[in-house]
Amino acid sequence: MTGRRELGQFIELPYRLHSTSLFWCPPLRIERRMFLSRRQNAFFKHGDAQLFCAWREGRVVGRVSAQIDHAYNDYHSSRTGMFGFLELEDDPEVLPALLEVAAGWLRERGMTEMLGPMDFGMNDENGVLIEGYDREPMVKQPWHPPYYMARCEEAGLEKAMDLWMWELDISDRAQIVPIIFRLAEETGPRHGITIRKMSQRSLRRDMDRFAEVYNAAWANNWGFSPYSKEDLDYYTQELRLVFDAPWFMVAEKDDETVAVAITVPDINQVLRRMKGRILPFGWWHYLRRKRIVNRCRVGFLGVKPEYQHTGVAAALYVEHFEQAARTPVKWGEMGWILETNRAMNRGMEAMNGRKVKTYRVYRRELA
Repeated sequence: MTGRRELGQFIELPYRLHSTSLFWCPPLRIERRMFLSRRQNAFFKHGDAQLFCAWREGRVVGRVSAQIDHAYNDYHSSRTGMFGFLELEDDPEVLPALLEVAAGWLRERGMTEMLGPMDFGMNDENGVLIEGYDREPMVKQPWHPPYYMARCEEAGLEKAMDLWMWELDISDRAQIVPIIFRLAEETGPRHGITIRKMSQRSLRRDMDRFAEVYNAAWANNWGFSPYSKEDLDYYTQELRLVFDAPWFMVAEKDDETVAVAITVPDINQVLRRMKGRILPFGWWHYLRRKRIVNRCRVGFLGVKPEYQHTGVAAALYVEHFEQAARTPVKWGEMGWILETNRAMNRGMEAMNGRKVKTYRVYRRELA
């Protein structure tokens, strides 16, 4: 599928499938075209992909991508392919056909297993929603009706990993285990660590600091792949559209970055009003976004391993509570967090978090 018309049909399918849903959030169509562009998306600097549509009686009934992230395979010394952008009608014949064409494309290129769905990698939207159908997705979260999980199981896909989202009330300090605040108070006096906020001017430089922490803290995690310079350039441009300085935090000791937290006000609350288009009135809702948004997504909070004993994570959490007291944003979701990440999941419990969504990543052998 290469033509502009075919790409438009690929993009339009979820709008038709989910237009009556009370929960699905329509992305901007122009953003989807940019994301899928080989010229604009940094994924194509280290990866390749092909898009497919399934047709029946003259209409698109399903879609899928097949992709290879060479940076991921180089890091893991693997031959792993991925599938993504999964959308389909509730028809038991559609998903097997989509998976087979994706698997065939990957086999031809020497891949021995297939993971997904992910759009295009683990740091984009990924997984099939298997818990939390009655909640609106936040920014960079997919939403699927329950039959998606059923079709994946019927198609013989195996579970690879579950990803958890935790709801946090960041305005109610009384619900937090007291040790969080004691640890936060010691971070500066005892360990010499300070927290500052990013700015639009410093954002690209601070994204290098983010990558430094991310590559150290996540290096041994399932699904990890390091950010390249091109990835960071692209990610910075995405973040500029939702940037809110008080929620973008860097923790430092002397001249060294030791931790980073990036929390994004949930722009999906605005996108729902924009209905997938900037014109004629979508731009007006975007300009009013600070009056609309009252929730956030803690997308990244990481600490270098050698500083994880200092309480700096607690200090970043407490800074979120302080910020909530000054803004309309009072609650949010943290994650995703791997189901196997016991330390982070225990931390969510200590802050009175509640697991509210689960996304499942599947795998299939190709050999």
